[in-house]
Amino acid sequence: MERIDTIEKLLALYDEPGEASLVKEVAEIIPHYRKFIEASPFCSLATIGDERDGGMMDCSPRGDLAGFVRVQDGRTLLMPDRKGNNRVDSLRNIVNDPRVALCFMIPGSLNCLRVNGEAFISADPELLASFAVENKPPRSVIVIKTRSVYFQCGRALVRSKLWDENAKVDSKNLPSAGDILAYVSDNKVGGPDYDKIWNGRALETLW
Repeated sequence: MERIDTIEKLLALYDEPGEASLVKEVAEIIPHYRKFIEASPFCSLATIGDERDGGMMDCSPRGDLAGFVRVQDGRTLLMPDRKGNNRVDSLRNIVNDPRVALCFMIPGSLNCLRVNGEAFISADPELLASFAVENKPPRSVIVIKTRSVYFQCGRALVRSKLWDENAKVDSKNLPSAGDILAYVSDNKVGGPDYDKIWNGRALETLW
């Protein structure tokens, strides 16, 4: 298989980007981009692993009530770290390397919003309290300083039919969490019992 191993070879495959593809990228959160962030209940968070830990990158789904990522000012975003599996892969990466990338998505919208920047972790008590839901504050807050912000056109969402009701997949046709855990652990954990209690446990520990 031929490998494209230089930037010159790569660029030879593609046309020059159009003016709209370049002018849309700005360093700050303009009012139009702020509306995307405040309407979004979901984003992916990409971080870079430290070579001392094997250099593993991470892309983590982040979801909460719409507008869960707070716009503090034109160059700062605040993202609460809600309850999860306690692996803290993303947080560990941020401590080692502050570079992050986010992709915000809004159900029904054919545009995504991409943010690149640098982040740090805060456990300031007042900041945590300001993000409390049902009197439950997050363990920490990711503070993101933006370096580039721009919208992504909707071709990928159109091709994938992501928001199309008719394109939904019945989860019964996919392996369950219990199935996967049982397989990788030689049935030491997981299985049908795990699946039976997971939904209730998740709903009780959202925040």
